[in-house]
Amino acid sequence: MKPKEGPAGVKNVLLHICCAPDASYGVPAMQEKYRVTGFFFNPNIQPGEEYDRRLSATLRLTEHSPFHLVGAPGGEEEWEEAVRGLENEPERGHRCEACIRMRLSRTAAEAKSLGIPAFSTVLTVSPKKDAAMVNRIGREEGEKAGVAFLEANLKKNDGFRKSVEITKRLGIYRQNYCGCRYSLRP
Repeated sequence: MKPKEGPAGVKNVLLHICCAPDASYGVPAMQEKYRVTGFFFNPNIQPGEEYDRRLSATLRLTEHSPFHLVGAPGGEEEWEEAVRGLENEPERGHRCEACIRMRLSRTAAEAKSLGIPAFSTVLTVSPKKDAAMVNRIGREEGEKAGVAFLEANLKKNDGFRKSVEITKRLGIYRQNYCGCRYSLRP
């Protein structure tokens, strides 16, 4: 599914990017209607070597699917606070919801500060993410920040499969966990 039309006149979008694989399909899908600025803010990704690997892969993707990428370092303490008490939640549970809310809240605030009228995320490419939940959080955080959230379910129309094909063709790193240390446990 392509992103829904944004409010009339919206041409620019700040697109939260969690990783190069999801962005490999999500960015071009958004670029069909919008000028995309990517926003890499993922304090959930641990350990630091994994964070660096994912950021490097995303930067490499900008060479193949040109878009401007900005980032916000830090946020680890904010993330720890957001998920405190939810460490034992399963994947797709309350911990994931808190993590996604924290990252989309920061994305909405960044869009506002950059004067970009709308934001979205590539998180919905992943079959492990509940698009309805991600879109609900995005709408709520957008309302709080006063910017529009562009809903999408990028896994539809084979979005995930296409992302796998793109990253394999380009030789771009594909991770095997969401990034948070709690998702590494058996």
